[in-house]
Amino acid sequence: MKKIYLDVCTLCRPYDDQNAMRIRFETDAFYLILEAIKNSKYQMIVSQVHFREIKDIKDLEEHHELLSVIESFGHTAKFDIKKTRERAEELYSLKFGVADAAHLAIAENTADYFITCDDKLLRKSRKLKPKIKTLNLIEFCIEEDLR
Repeated sequence: MKKIYLDVCTLCRPYDDQNAMRIRFETDAFYLILEAIKNSKYQMIVSQVHFREIKDIKDLEEHHELLSVIESFGHTAKFDIKKTRERAEELYSLKFGVADAAHLAIAENTADYFITCDDKLLRKSRKLKPKIKTLNLIEFCIEEDLR
């Protein structure tokens, strides 16, 4: 079973303004991915970084829904903390944000795919050529032929 790591902006996509076509498409892609996770096609990897970021979400409905998703369908993978911390520090030194660096470092050590809808993070991570396949939601759905 392939392991996927969705960053928090991806999990939040259904709560973004759905008037933009791109956001609606990405929301649909998110639900396709979530359905595939529910049907055990993929394993969703979660980390403490998810919980810390979600804790800061002010909208209570969004906060509770996201917690429900990661608690119901997420799997906490074991990883080498020292190696992952060193990688996160390296990414941070390359101008990744703290949470983005942590997410990517953990994903590299636990998953097959890192999925984000953050264009800036996607560009930076692709330039870096990470140790994991990094895609946006729609690219992942196309590559995996999710319908």
